Amino acid sequence: MNYPPLWYALWFMISFCGIATWYLRNFTQRVQLTRLIALVGVVSMLSMVFWTFIEF
Repeated sequence: MNYPPLWYALWFMISFCGIATWYLRNFTQRVQLTRLIALVGVVSMLSMVFWTFIEF
């Protein structure tokens, strides 16, 4: 199955947000930014799940 480029961009966002959340949580004191990045990652993951299993 071929997915559009935006689907792969969501993979990138999920990966980036996961790494950024881990880094911010373990090496900084920026709690609000950590929560924001984690929320963006969760929304990206939910979007990908919806797109993959509901649309196709």
